Amino acid sequence: MDTDKIKNLIENSLEGSIADVNGGEGKYTANIIFDGFKDLNTVSRHKIVYSALDAYIKSGELHAISLKTHTSEEKKS
Repeated sequence: MDTDKIKNLIENSLEGSIADVNGGEGKYTANIIFDGFKDLNTVSRHKIVYSALDAYIKSGELHAISLKTHTSEEKKS
């Protein structure tokens, strides 16, 4: 699995999101801006992202991903 594939999975699942994904060898970091995160706590935000990646996590293709989740308004401040 590569960073472009993870980026595309996230952005296609979360319409209007922008994802910046880095890493390799099964371990990645993702910074995601998505206005659908508004009024959600961190756990709820991460669950949304993990649902997009679930099949790859279960298969072991994606071993670990660290998430930073923001709305566009939060990112501005």
